[in-house]
Amino acid sequence: MKKNVETFLGCDAEYAESQIVIFGAPFDSTTSYRAGARFGSRTMRAESYGLETYSPYQDLDVTDFKIFDGGDLELCFGDTNLALADIENLARKILADGKIPLMLGGEHLVTLGAFRAAAEKFPEIAVIHFDAHTDLRDDYLGAKLSHAAVIRRLHDIVGDGKIFQFGIRSGDRPEFEFAKNHTCLNKFNFDGLAEVLAEVNGLPIYLTIDLDVLDPSVFPGTGTPEAGGVSFLELLNAALKVIRGSNVVALDMVELSPPYDPSGISTATALKLLREILLALSVRR
Repeated sequence: MKKNVETFLGCDAEYAESQIVIFGAPFDSTTSYRAGARFGSRTMRAESYGLETYSPYQDLDVTDFKIFDGGDLELCFGDTNLALADIENLARKILADGKIPLMLGGEHLVTLGAFRAAAEKFPEIAVIHFDAHTDLRDDYLGAKLSHAAVIRRLHDIVGDGKIFQFGIRSGDRPEFEFAKNHTCLNKFNFDGLAEVLAEVNGLPIYLTIDLDVLDPSVFPGTGTPEAGGVSFLELLNAALKVIRGSNVVALDMVELSPPYDPSGISTATALKLLREILLALSVRR
């Protein structure tokens, strides 16, 4: 694999020498409300040069570490199964090479492709899920492959007791009823995260961050905004707790939709979160 011509800020190491591999999954064909997330990873990469490589939060610099950016996959927008297969195949290669895949969406369904590869390598894997939405529908308008059903599809793979959801503030009644019996769902915020990290101690973890967990006053650039979300610092602290306190083997950030925030504030917010996650992962590795 060769690094992309345009890389995320400071992530210009070669594949062989890197422990963390960034790639984009520009897919939004099942978006239920406002499309545009396919432009998320591309825009983050292009706008990253407005961000410093140094983090005053962690006293670390991206240039101190070897991180590879392979650019965006070329995905088939007309065939969801093909798109998911391409994501799965790339994630499988990254994991087979002993590296951590960090996928940038794209809509939330792209998580399913990367997670299939991670669950194949780590059968005991658990999921930590930050989101405004439950994503637990069995189908959306008859489609089982939908960003509104992605966590239900993950549950099909791992079963009960392996999915921990935080920040949730939207979904239909059957989704919340399903969660009572099959997932650990924490409404509105990150309360209980420390207890969950103690519970999953030693297990491989897939961390999936739907950026609409943020309040739309902070992050309007998303396809399905939901009022009542968390602040940037709350999300940052929660993400760092997960990375520092568990064995994260794969992760993603999804649902940035730049067309809905021409100010660029949402992209800048996503970029800073990505920088901090990369640094925390690099230190751990």
